[in-house]
Amino acid sequence: MNKPRAFTAVLATETNTFSPIRIDINAFRASLLARPGEHPETPTLCSAVVTVGRDFARTHGWDLIEGTAAWADPAGLVARQTFEDLRDEILGQIEAQAPFDVVMIGLHGAMVAEGYDDPEGDLLSRIRGLVGPGIPIIATFDPHSHLTAKRVAAADALIAFKEFPHIDFVDRAVDAWEIARRTVAGEIRPVMSVFDPKMIDVFPTTSEPMRRFVDDMIRRERDTPDILSLSVIHGFMAGDVPEMGTKLLAVTDNRPDLGAGVARELGEALFQLRGKVRSAELTPAEAYDRALAQDGGPVTIADMWDNPGGGTAGDATILLAEAIARNLDSIAFGTIWDPVAVQLCHVAGEGARMMLRFGAKSAPHTGDPIDAEVEILRNIKNAQQRFGESFVPIGDASLIRIGGIEVILNSTRAQCFDTSLFSNFGIDPSERRILVVKSTNHFHESFARLSPLILYCAAGRPYPNDPRVTPYRKAPRDIWPIHSPEGDSEDQARPVAARQGG
Repeated sequence: MNKPRAFTAVLATETNTFSPIRIDINAFRASLLARPGEHPETPTLCSAVVTVGRDFARTHGWDLIEGTAAWADPAGLVARQTFEDLRDEILGQIEAQAPFDVVMIGLHGAMVAEGYDDPEGDLLSRIRGLVGPGIPIIATFDPHSHLTAKRVAAADALIAFKEFPHIDFVDRAVDAWEIARRTVAGEIRPVMSVFDPKMIDVFPTTSEPMRRFVDDMIRRERDTPDILSLSVIHGFMAGDVPEMGTKLLAVTDNRPDLGAGVARELGEALFQLRGKVRSAELTPAEAYDRALAQDGGPVTIADMWDNPGGGTAGDATILLAEAIARNLDSIAFGTIWDPVAVQLCHVAGEGARMMLRFGAKSAPHTGDPIDAEVEILRNIKNAQQRFGESFVPIGDASLIRIGGIEVILNSTRAQCFDTSLFSNFGIDPSERRILVVKSTNHFHESFARLSPLILYCAAGRPYPNDPRVTPYRKAPRDIWPIHSPEGDSEDQARPVAARQGG
């Protein structure tokens, strides 16, 4: 009996269409660009289908053909030629090595390229055209994505990470390969049902009410045999595309009636939580006042909207300037993106003292560049941090000190995922009074283990976090909070950041 043959590949990034930082092939090279057989043993956020697929194939005796795996850290639009070249590279690999019994693709779901509002839908549709209607196409997604009709039409099963922070990306790849196994064996026939609750919001699953919502969704998935997968597609409010917004997705074993009912029920319940799920957001002054009043530390402050994981530069200086003005000490910042400043620090060498200008170069509303005499404590080539089983590059980097304030400068944009960002530079984060990180929520799993207090700060406006005032040109206008239903209170219709003056 012939072994089942599976093809897997990855093409992923998250596009903030308002970001001035464009993505070309060099951005993929800086993050992950692995040709067939080159993917490391550890997965990136969107490439777990490759590493999990290797284990799956060994366990089940399948032949796994690996295609190109490409991931770029979030930024602005992807250059048209870059997207088309990577897309065609993967399509060429499928065409050259077909036939396959299943195609497994790792996507992010929020990519936008020049000339393509839905590049992932374009890729999946072209794969369908190559393999024909009878071959299962399965893909994993980040929930901060756009679930388009074109993708649903092209694929048999789409599976999103359930957690935010996305600590379950390997688990979801395991789910995807199990659905692939059962489909190829003829045990199931996956079909998808989608419900659109007409909203967009931020859904951290580390706190209520989303923790309970996701736990209930997982329980329902486990206890209902015909439900193969349930996903909340959070949506990505920084992507100005026609199908931007939250969606509920159910994958069932040939039970579209069941899927439609469950997706609608979950979607209507989620709509009732609108305006109640975002973490409370403080101003810089409020964040520092609360941190300094805390007995015991370290307190972690998230500079949540200057998050490179959402496509911003990660070079805003508003929180750092406040710390300098207050003459704070025992405080560490991770990180501020400034490749030129890093280069100057590496030339000067560890132990040097020098005048340095850094930060706030990328966009308006990110503060002013910092001009200060700094001491260079540590220079690292090709620095990195952990994220679960993964290693995330931050490029050449430097640790500098201004008085009692330590700042990590990096040359490859990346949000803070893990306390190893600090410990890799010789900083024991447990010994600092305050840690400031650039991340919306991915830092939480790691930092909650040592921080008795975590605060979320809205500092400046590097990210379009209020859909009511974001200058969309393509996004739908009939979704909350762009459009508020009659009966919504002013407080319910207004994002948390705006209520608290962030």
